[in-house]
Amino acid sequence: MGGNTNTYSYTYPCFLLNIHILVLIKICLAYNTKNESKCPALFVFGDSLVDAGNNNRLINIAKYNVVPNGIDFPGGIPTGRYTNGETAIDFVGQGLGFKNFIPPYNDPTTAGEVVFHGVNYASGGSGILDHSGYIFGDRFSMDEQIDNFANTRQYIISSIGSIAASELFSKALFSVGIGSNDFGLNYFIPLISIPKQKLIPLQEFVDSMISKYRLQLTRLYEFGARKLVIQNVPPIGCLPFEREVNKRWNGDSCVAPINDAAMMFNTELKSLVLELNSSLVGSQFLYVDIYYIAWDLINNYQSYGFENNDSACCRGLGSYGGLGLCRPTSEVCSDRTKYIFWDLAHPSEAVNLLVANRLLDGHSDDIYPTNIRQLCNS
Repeated sequence: MGGNTNTYSYTYPCFLLNIHILVLIKICLAYNTKNESKCPALFVFGDSLVDAGNNNRLINIAKYNVVPNGIDFPGGIPTGRYTNGETAIDFVGQGLGFKNFIPPYNDPTTAGEVVFHGVNYASGGSGILDHSGYIFGDRFSMDEQIDNFANTRQYIISSIGSIAASELFSKALFSVGIGSNDFGLNYFIPLISIPKQKLIPLQEFVDSMISKYRLQLTRLYEFGARKLVIQNVPPIGCLPFEREVNKRWNGDSCVAPINDAAMMFNTELKSLVLELNSSLVGSQFLYVDIYYIAWDLINNYQSYGFENNDSACCRGLGSYGGLGLCRPTSEVCSDRTKYIFWDLAHPSEAVNLLVANRLLDGHSDDIYPTNIRQLCNS
């Protein structure tokens, strides 16, 4: 599935005529929320696609707790999310019936009983490999995110006891989506940044990612996780930044070598997920084909109501606005719901909403072997 590049139009489980598609999806999300989820908590691991503010208190040049980021978030607040509004995991939480946003670990208010409903450990710039993303400064790597969960886990055990805690973790949803920065902020960055990395053959690099990832996911299982949703790497060669810096050689197309690397990793990741599903007793791993979903949205953007599929709404420099972070001085497009990309590397809230719906209620081309709602109700 990770390498599927066929065009595809998604059929939604809810259908109403003459309603803007994003309004329709919100109606579907609200309707399905009435079906109470059996997942009592949501623990989130990943990178900037789902960071809810963990980087705000780190020394990192790519922090997003500044306007115009968050312009469409409730209250228009720049929380540190790398988008104009809510992330896909925010919408997933709502779809599962969580009344509040899952709070970031690296926030002093994330304490007490609030953690019993879940914590977000994701960190912008992070990767499976510890070194990935170092050029932006401090961030929580995947290993460090699991260390932080271990702290939360110990607190929960000390609060409600090991038996009740084990029950909570076994029913909780663990969402993991990481790996993009191992390519974009590690393997494919200029030689001057990491002189040794480009000397490693791509297959060897991917194998090292998978080997490390196997240990990390197994560690989560050993900590009590049983329902795990694993997202693959999206077509990062289509990002406005990658289009911009490779335009001289690549023209106006997505950057094929970078997408090929993502697909190579995704093929091995799918095998890893199937392997863990069979070897770790009692585990339920879902494989999310974000590559397939994103490719569909980018290539069939007009059928989803979008008008732009290659440029940043919050523009930096260049033809695609892909050079520079989204900052107060950036030019912002007039209609944010018409853009696939919010900035140089992150989707708009409109895309996040569509993605969340497909994670919650999608079919096996999107998420395998079941969707998130079915997993939580199993």
